[in-house]
Amino acid sequence: MTSRRIRTAAIVPAAVLLSLGALVSAAPAQGAPAAPQTVSAQESVSAREGTFAPSSASRSGEERRVLRALERAARPLRSTEPYGSSRDLRPLSRMVGDARVVGLGEATHGSHEFFSMKHRVFRHLVEEKGFRTFSLEAPWSTGMRLNDYVLHGKGDPRQIMDEEFQGVYRIMSKAEYLELFSWMRAHNRSHPHDPVRFMGNDMGHVGPELYDRVTDYVAEAHPRLLPRVTELYQGLRPTTSAGTWMTGYPSLPLAERQERAERTGRVLELLEKLPAGSGSGADRRDHLWAVQHARAVDQMTRGYAFDVEDSEQITAMMKYRDRIMADNVAWWQRHTGDKILLSAHNTHVAYESFDVFYPKTQGAVLKDRFGRGYVSIGFTFDRGSFQGFGSEEGPTSPEETFTVGAARPGGNEHLLDRVRHRDYIVDLRTAPAPARAWLAQARPTRNIGAAWPVPEQDIALGEAHDVLIHLHRVTAAKPLPAS
Repeated sequence: MTSRRIRTAAIVPAAVLLSLGALVSAAPAQGAPAAPQTVSAQESVSAREGTFAPSSASRSGEERRVLRALERAARPLRSTEPYGSSRDLRPLSRMVGDARVVGLGEATHGSHEFFSMKHRVFRHLVEEKGFRTFSLEAPWSTGMRLNDYVLHGKGDPRQIMDEEFQGVYRIMSKAEYLELFSWMRAHNRSHPHDPVRFMGNDMGHVGPELYDRVTDYVAEAHPRLLPRVTELYQGLRPTTSAGTWMTGYPSLPLAERQERAERTGRVLELLEKLPAGSGSGADRRDHLWAVQHARAVDQMTRGYAFDVEDSEQITAMMKYRDRIMADNVAWWQRHTGDKILLSAHNTHVAYESFDVFYPKTQGAVLKDRFGRGYVSIGFTFDRGSFQGFGSEEGPTSPEETFTVGAARPGGNEHLLDRVRHRDYIVDLRTAPAPARAWLAQARPTRNIGAAWPVPEQDIALGEAHDVLIHLHRVTAAKPLPAS
């Protein structure tokens, strides 16, 4: 397995807000080259000796058998754009089955086709499978603001994105997401009694309005506790932009960050012990959501209360983040009843991370919670471009467009791209035996996230996901211009 060394530095807490692939923006693997604008296929693969040794005759024969098996199982895609007929996605409907949560990954955090395909898949699942929530690895409070827009038309989505997708979340400030939110709002105008919803499940930032939601509830339902809650939250509400806050908060002394987590934990405990009011349905719902908002505040402070000078604490922080993201998705599904499309990096939705610093993924936790009710879909690609940060400069640097050439022999993507379909879906669970055996073996795989360059990881795709979408070529996502 390809291991990534983490350089313990003040920037590491910010990097944890990105996927595993982006972690290298804070700590590039030892010996990683300087970030070039364009990286050739040879430079984009693992540098270990023998990884891409010429195939023997027996190896070539095995690959032919695997290729034939994959071609029998693969279902071609008509398009990656979210318009027109989705008849080609009917096989995906069968693969999803009765799942209540579907994790849909991405091999980079900055490629147009990954984002547009997620839009397309969500629309199909809404129309054909009854899905009603799109969940993203964005902060819970960001999700609340965007959900108010898609449900009620509250606010300007472009302004909300400007204000919320800052700092490390700038990778989400893309035209493709704005198009998704606009479609969700249009859908809800046409279906006011059966709306779609948006949720953020992450813990990297909490906007001031989330503190207000908690204190407003306490003031209305339990006014005697308001002075205590106000005291515990004193000094915690952000007074700067999200980006400025996320840059500054991790530099606070560890003891101060831990003390803040203790205070938010006390607020959560107070609310959890409160009666839900008069017992009416509305009162119970108000109490339920207030507790969850307080929980999201507490998740954030606890996520920043790890000692990042300790490598074991960094590992614990990574595990904590994925667990609480899964907790939030499970909470939403339980209390709304919605089927959820969960959008995240491949590593987050997978069952295995194949990295020593990432001990248990969100997908693994969701599998524990939902069993067969959770389905993981990964993405691979052969070549193309993506938006990202230079891995040496980190997430505070401007985004660039990077390009990689065709995958070389020996890695997963090279053989996958030899299937006769340009873009396709394949169920890894039901593929013919030669394909399943090949998919069960770890091979070099692009797992890029938001930073480049990064080394490939040895990943067994059949152990990581239930379903795979392979794209021949991807192009860079479209950043929203600064307003």
